[in-house]
Amino acid sequence: MNGSEEITGIEPLANAVLIAGPTASGKSALALELARLSGGVVINADSMQVYSTLQVLTARPSEADMAEADHRLYGHVHPSVAYSVGEWQREVSELITSGALAGRQAIFVGGTGLYFKALGGGLSDMPQTDPSVRDRWRAMLAAEGPESLHRRLVETDPDTAAALRPGDGQRIVRALEVLESTGRSIRYWQSRPGVAMVDRATARRIVVDPGREETNRRVAERFGQMLDQGGLDEVRALLDLRLDPGLPAMRAIGVAEMKALLAGELSRAGAVEAAVTATRQYAKRQRTWFRNQFGPDWARISGASVDEVAKLA
Repeated sequence: MNGSEEITGIEPLANAVLIAGPTASGKSALALELARLSGGVVINADSMQVYSTLQVLTARPSEADMAEADHRLYGHVHPSVAYSVGEWQREVSELITSGALAGRQAIFVGGTGLYFKALGGGLSDMPQTDPSVRDRWRAMLAAEGPESLHRRLVETDPDTAAALRPGDGQRIVRALEVLESTGRSIRYWQSRPGVAMVDRATARRIVVDPGREETNRRVAERFGQMLDQGGLDEVRALLDLRLDPGLPAMRAIGVAEMKALLAGELSRAGAVEAAVTATRQYAKRQRTWFRNQFGPDWARISGASVDEVAKLA
């Protein structure tokens, strides 16, 4: 699709299953089991699990798990790309229109609330931008700083500039790249209604949340395992790419802590403690978001078990 194309003409998926939950809740294992039982397709709805380099650190499904059932939109984006919810919307729409999901249950699973909002048509259809345009504005951000780019935005899109802090480089770059790629302000695109990609009447919507204490316990246990399974090597490989530190992949939880460990600024124990703390804080934010943004049509279950899901049918 080029920058001006929109998502249109989609027949919403019937009988989809949407599984959201905080990190370490067990939602991915539940999605896998449901896919095995139904012959369905597991579709990633986590903004960090799209990146290719960080399989262990983002708790992306293992190769063994992915061999047991069809998984889509996992690990297919290079970390140099600033992947967005709009790009995820387009990739889901392409799965639908290509027939890849025809006759199969679509099981969306992840911890990124905006992706689930997009599925139901709750987000605008933001156009795809030209990657070369994006890269050029990012290079200018690195060279000139956000205040300089904000002044450029004031000249070309004053309404958007007025709504952004002069130091918010990422949002300023996004506004500039959308304006150049489409000829329209990002505010125009944000005001447009979204396109529903799942049929709300037949979808099952589930939030898996074991509770704060259990989640905290799992987070601590899992991060130590991540290091043993190659998490530190993943961060080393990511740093070797010498990417813009403002890119989403560079802000994945654990990257900064492992970077400090590799630089000798933190001990292993100190890095693990810092990463566990950051992950627990993220899980708390996720839990709060799901509680405030997802209404009574979302069932809440404490355990990621197929039996609990069956009771909701």
